[in-house]
Amino acid sequence: MKGVNQAWPAIYSSSAPPCRSGDLNRAELAIKSSKLMTPGALGIEADGSAPERVDPGSWLLLCRSVRFGDTDAAGVMHFHQLLGWCHEAYEESLERFGIAAAEVFPRPGHTPAVALPIVHCQADFLAPLACGDPLAIKLEPRRIDPGCFELTYTFHRGNPSDGQPVARGLSRHLAINSASRARCPLPDPIVRWLEASAASGAILSRSEAC
Repeated sequence: MKGVNQAWPAIYSSSAPPCRSGDLNRAELAIKSSKLMTPGALGIEADGSAPERVDPGSWLLLCRSVRFGDTDAAGVMHFHQLLGWCHEAYEESLERFGIAAAEVFPRPGHTPAVALPIVHCQADFLAPLACGDPLAIKLEPRRIDPGCFELTYTFHRGNPSDGQPVARGLSRHLAINSASRARCPLPDPIVRWLEASAASGAILSRSEAC
């Protein structure tokens, strides 16, 4: 995709550096790598041109850092932050895949025809996280039925290949008509994202980092 930072080697490569403080949202991770390229971003570029093929790591493996405001008086991540991070990772994944925020989320003066409310969520806290800790986030989107999908999020401190997860999250989303509030099929951009993620997941699962 145009304008994407291409500074890092792939996080799923055995030679990849870990996520580091300050590397928030640098999920491009070897966008030029020919090995794991798939026809990913199925939207269009800002200038109307067709998108380039996208490395699946660019929308399924993300990085962020724990910030001071994420922690509590004990100096560790406050529990409610995890689900916020999950939703931010979901938004970032869609954006990096090529889906504009306005196609999915309401904005002043614009409401998408289909809403995707969360109907179930859960979180598991496996290790304390402190200010400055770098996090790698692996997303696994899965379609449940024509009108519902869920996302699992696995958080690692640094490179995912270096150890056990420090946290996990899950969100389940239901498609409803924004006007009638009745259940409906998932919108086409989300279907494309889910299908590409399912295909790319097989590639990522064979990599050392995941």
